[in-house]
Amino acid sequence: MTSFGAGGDVGLLSPVSASPRVAALTGDRAVLAAILRVEAAWATVLETASLAPAGSAALVAAAAEADRYDLAGLAVRAQGGANPVIPLLADLREQVKALDTAGIGAGKAVHTSLTSQDVLDSALILLARDAVRGLLTELRATTAALATLAGQHADTLCVGRSLTQHSLPFSFGLKAAQWFHGLAAAARRLEALEFPVQTGGAAGTLAAGTVLTAGTALGDRSRLSPFDLSDRLATELGLAAVPAPWHTNRLAVTSLGDALAAVTDAAGKIAADVLFLSRPEVAELAEPRAAGRGGSSAMPQKQNPVLSVLVRSAALQAPGLAAQLHLAAANFNDERPDGAWHSEWPALRQLLRLGLGAAGQLRELTEGLQVFPAAMRRNLELSGPLLLSEAVTAAVAPLLAAEHGADGKQRLQSVVDQTLRAPAAEQAATYRRLLRAAVPAELLPDARLEELLDPGNYLGQAAEISRRILAAYPEFGATGTHASSPIPDLNGASHG
Repeated sequence: MTSFGAGGDVGLLSPVSASPRVAALTGDRAVLAAILRVEAAWATVLETASLAPAGSAALVAAAAEADRYDLAGLAVRAQGGANPVIPLLADLREQVKALDTAGIGAGKAVHTSLTSQDVLDSALILLARDAVRGLLTELRATTAALATLAGQHADTLCVGRSLTQHSLPFSFGLKAAQWFHGLAAAARRLEALEFPVQTGGAAGTLAAGTVLTAGTALGDRSRLSPFDLSDRLATELGLAAVPAPWHTNRLAVTSLGDALAAVTDAAGKIAADVLFLSRPEVAELAEPRAAGRGGSSAMPQKQNPVLSVLVRSAALQAPGLAAQLHLAAANFNDERPDGAWHSEWPALRQLLRLGLGAAGQLRELTEGLQVFPAAMRRNLELSGPLLLSEAVTAAVAPLLAAEHGADGKQRLQSVVDQTLRAPAAEQAATYRRLLRAAVPAELLPDARLEELLDPGNYLGQAAEISRRILAAYPEFGATGTHASSPIPDLNGASHG
């Protein structure tokens, strides 16, 4: 049996993020590999700029294989310098020296003019970039599934709820479109992030880099600068170039944390709705079935909505982690910080883990979501015609006022109040009877009254709202969906 944790933290108490894929993108070995990628890329930059012996970069790259290093030992030794880069550098230099059988002095290409924060910041940003790419893949699949649900269920009536109570007729298509809206907006925010390289040297002045590059030629310019090396490192790693070091300006990190938290917020909203709507007494939705999932240790009949439970668990954790990043950022003292920087690392990585894990669970949930229109209609009808009292008031109160000079709104409210005093099972019939008695048939014929009491006739702009939401995020819609794609309305027509 294989283990993706190799004896370390495998997520036993964080099932939402316990997967080989999440571990591969964010685990300790992934962090180590990212640090080594930064060091190898820097060696390439130095050699290309003739600041390290020819052949150095290849030797450093060969030495920068994560499997060469003892993760557990590095973690323990990191306590000696308060970060893992320091002990890793000692090991990396030994590896390079052992590989440098020709004696070219390849060790000169390792870490020259950098500081540990340069390497770890760049490595964590590199790790985050790769994780976000994977996260966006999952989110696009999920938003595509939600866009499909919005189209398929544009005419599926359900009840809207406000402060836990029935409010107005609604459509499940609009609910799915609103889920899409939250997730697509969060995904777009995530997609817009920049992932900046970090090179500042010991105190963020690039002093060592200035000495290193003194007198080096660069095209028509008189000399190569440390800013040029920084830009080259950014290109080598596929990160964004920066105008200056950002050792104590942590907007890049807090923006990333906020975007990840926004994703879990949107995912949590969907999970919360599914958790309620899949209760047996509601039964409007059900999670996709899978062998071995959703069972209980004590109750054989239970089918727990575990996908939603796991997504919700991530949504409940993420805001605190994002807040931790802001707390750290506000306490980045001096030119290089003490404990604030160190407190940032686990919070950022856990946010990435939760985002990736929740996105995978949410994708499976939405792609296989079971929808039960008959149950939605049954629950809609629990409130009976009372659910349309707003529609009735809007249409009938002016008629009563014009005909009798009465306060039509108050008269209709009295009908509602009397109805609510009746037993629940009798309220539908009571409301119809009292309403018919309060409004003369010559003002409101029976046919018109039935129109007003038909929930399908009081959906406002539900179909158009859905269409506008999907049109606003065409890049996150279902396959083939475009901003101008029609969304069917409740009568089977379409609006372009």
